[in-house]
Amino acid sequence: MRLIYNAQLALDDEFVAGYVVTDGDEIKQVAAGMPDSSLMDACDSRIDAQGAMLMPGVIDTHVHFREPGLTHKACIASESRAAVAGGVTSFIDMPNVVPPTVTVEALEDKWDRAAKDSMANYSFYIGATATNTDMLIHDIDYTRVPGVKVFLGSSTGGMLVDDAAVLRRIFDEVPALIAVHSEDETMIRQNMERAKARYGEDIPVEMHPLIRSEEACYKCTRRAVELARELNTRLHVLHVTTARELELFDECAEDLVEKLITAEACVGHLWFSDEDYARLGTRIKVNPAVKTAEDREALRKAVASGRIDVVSTDHAPHTLEEKCQKYLKSPSGMPLAQFSLVTMLELADKGWLNKHAVVKRMCHAPARLFGIANRGFLRPGYKADMVLVEVAPQGWTIDDDSVQSLCRWTPLKGATMHHRVVRTWVNGVEVYPNEPPFSPAEPLRFTRND
Repeated sequence: MRLIYNAQLALDDEFVAGYVVTDGDEIKQVAAGMPDSSLMDACDSRIDAQGAMLMPGVIDTHVHFREPGLTHKACIASESRAAVAGGVTSFIDMPNVVPPTVTVEALEDKWDRAAKDSMANYSFYIGATATNTDMLIHDIDYTRVPGVKVFLGSSTGGMLVDDAAVLRRIFDEVPALIAVHSEDETMIRQNMERAKARYGEDIPVEMHPLIRSEEACYKCTRRAVELARELNTRLHVLHVTTARELELFDECAEDLVEKLITAEACVGHLWFSDEDYARLGTRIKVNPAVKTAEDREALRKAVASGRIDVVSTDHAPHTLEEKCQKYLKSPSGMPLAQFSLVTMLELADKGWLNKHAVVKRMCHAPARLFGIANRGFLRPGYKADMVLVEVAPQGWTIDDDSVQSLCRWTPLKGATMHHRVVRTWVNGVEVYPNEPPFSPAEPLRFTRND
């Protein structure tokens, strides 16, 4: 058995000075205070946390690990290692790879790859297309798959769903969560044409949030929410970026199992604003775009209040050479999984939310929202997915040399953080900082879709 003591335990609703006992892949005991001598003697591994915070492992429900087909940018092995270095013990990967994950065979291929290479627990969305609705309804095991990813704005791999009849059928008949990328494609194209007419091929990156505009986000999200309410669809709106969209979502519901429509914010949209384009250029080009400081402030407040249900990363690596091209050629996406937890704790230190809200939005709520079995909490009987985080009062600065992602850069370069991930366990096995000679990761299971 392993004993971790003298820790600040992030429990369901409070922080408690105490200890945790694990045996194999399971948490056996969670208690306040110090362990007695008999328990100390019974444990063959004893770790003095020295007052550091012990919390459930982060569940990042929105990543792009680029495998298969885009492995010059990243792969499951490299990005899962980056994830556990940041305290992420489980991830859900998106379908826009090559070939796209839009068939049962493609899903099986990704599970096989992850079983061999992933250091974190894993699952994969199935992508919707204009032609695979019957498969989504009849052929997918939604105890293994978290839901269906639907691109309502432009995407890759033929996954744009802009036919109203197809979309309505997906919302009405698919027996699982529908996760949407919500931007109005027609409006984006019109905005792009106006930008090209003005700037030619040299569109400044500062135009990105005007091309992929507030109105394009709001209009599309409003339609999705209205359709979901009409058809009683379990809808999850990914990477919300505007204050205006927030009015479409209900206040926090503690029982997320009963909440029909939920929303996600991503770390990049909570940290950056359009004021950062001048400094970082295309390094912070993402879809939907990083928008105004006012939008960022509204998103932060929504995360604190619970109107935004979960915080994820939309971790999406590209090579630095690719990212540093001119606006029209630079691909969208940022690598953030390794530093997501410390970034959110930094926002807590700055007073935007409290530390327990960070744990709720990154650990508890993802488990509840997706029905992820036996993870997301420090509870007896749950999987021993844990992260130990120490306070760093003097601060430390993120640099590219510390990046574990295959792309080897981060838009957070130069940011000073005041928390540090010191140890991560996946299913009871320490995977950071000392990587084991095998992968302890497991496929996630979902109870909400039973």
